[in-house]
Amino acid sequence: MPEKTLLSWSSGKDSAWALHVLRADPEIEVVGLLTTINEEFARVAMHAVRVELLRAQAEAAGLPLIEVGLPWPCSNEKYEAAMAVAIERARASGITVMAFGDLFLEDIRQYRVQKLEGTGIRPIFPLWGQPTDKLARAMLDGGLRARLTCVDPRKLSPDFAGREFDAALLADLPASVDPCGERGEFHSFAHAGPMFTKPVAIQTGEVVERDGFVFADLRLKEEP
Repeated sequence: MPEKTLLSWSSGKDSAWALHVLRADPEIEVVGLLTTINEEFARVAMHAVRVELLRAQAEAAGLPLIEVGLPWPCSNEKYEAAMAVAIERARASGITVMAFGDLFLEDIRQYRVQKLEGTGIRPIFPLWGQPTDKLARAMLDGGLRARLTCVDPRKLSPDFAGREFDAALLADLPASVDPCGERGEFHSFAHAGPMFTKPVAIQTGEVVERDGFVFADLRLKEEP
């Protein structure tokens, strides 16, 4: 019997690819996506993706979306309290596994492991330890399409905000930047790929700088 699994969903390429990998595992059944939402702005925390885009993604993935609302500003205590409630509800619904798209940051992995101890839900990391240059190209070769929504200008030129995550972008990245942006250099929104039944039609709006980061405001593409 496959284990009921909840996937931590950032709306970005890594969580989308994790979904693709997990669906190939006969011992895992992904039954939902969990995302933290900035309630003040109705956007995905950190990635700043509009909630309507997130919901369109979940629909295209064919999975229920669990939205964990967070106040703004949000202390770590409030974040952990909101997540604890979500995890408790997930366990009560029969979920025994929670998956994360983390790649190599050991401190983040240990934090997740620690927070799930004693909950009855065990963490798994389906992409962990893969060389990120090869992983980025495997994503593209596998049909994943994503667009950069957020750039840390201290690590990467603001010009990358709003660009498509493709071979040209990988070629343009400075050597100091991880190809998957795992150190927070950039975040993305996955809008097409084998994990979706259909693409999420998007258009890039205004590019703005806020709180030290550069954001590309993605929107659902309007019908002609």
